[in-house]
Amino acid sequence: MPKDFLSVADWSPEELSRILDRARELKELLGKGERPQTLQGRTLAMYFEHPSLRTHVTFEAGMAQLGGHAVFLTSEHIGIGTRESAGDVAQALSRWVDVVVARTRSHALVEELARVATVPVVNALTDLLHPCQAMADLMTVAERKPLSAARIAYVGDGNNVAHSLMLACASLGVELRLATPASHRPAQRVRRRAESLASASGSRIWLGDDPIEAVSGVDFVYTDVWTSMGQEAEAGARKALFRPYQVNDELLAHAPDALVMHDLPAHRGEEITAEVLDGPRSIVFDQAENRLHAQKAVLERLLLPPAKA
Repeated sequence: MPKDFLSVADWSPEELSRILDRARELKELLGKGERPQTLQGRTLAMYFEHPSLRTHVTFEAGMAQLGGHAVFLTSEHIGIGTRESAGDVAQALSRWVDVVVARTRSHALVEELARVATVPVVNALTDLLHPCQAMADLMTVAERKPLSAARIAYVGDGNNVAHSLMLACASLGVELRLATPASHRPAQRVRRRAESLASASGSRIWLGDDPIEAVSGVDFVYTDVWTSMGQEAEAGARKALFRPYQVNDELLAHAPDALVMHDLPAHRGEEITAEVLDGPRSIVFDQAENRLHAQKAVLERLLLPPAKA
């Protein structure tokens, strides 16, 4: 079992399925008012370089619900690269806490923290991957349809969210169709890894530039913002480029039974219309809720012996 949770591709399909099963169990227990104190006395350090609502609250609340404690740290507090090196920070945190969650601009930084740290490191978002989001996404899908039978379309930017969704679907045998402009396809290194995983699982991964072809007949239609954090200078050009990929009633007419997904925050009127996001086919807040349960299951898997997690 890996020490860290940096990418879903690092974990076997069996381990990912076990985490999803536990996430579902934890959600059911919480619904009954039960909060198993499996991480009592454990401490989580959260290092964030990006603003956050869902990731921050769900990790902190999740750790508390499991009986542990979370410490929130920003880049201004720590100064990696100015006050201290990443390696020194990783060594120090390893002597104080049981697990580190890092939300960083650079994927290389979270990899460096994990390489030096002797405690588990969880990737809470980088410029390359967002594995915790993908786990919540597939948990949300599995609540409605067996993963082996689910068909998901992702339309828009081939970004970090698309990367982790692709890797998770490829690993667990889920059909995924991605429609992006040719200039904004998922990164080649991620595509190669997804192809390797899909060959083992039987997953079908389709990439193209036609959003109508991607969504036709699928069960779920997923999108994300066109302009991510750090890309604000490109906002105007991105709006023009991605306009044909907007998730609206016209596009959804080609997927009449599909539910709509978005990792949030959303820009209503850009990548998705307000009517769709706030409409009866939207399950975006179920996705947001499931961040809590999926991440609790990840923390347990990293911190508890296999027989207890």
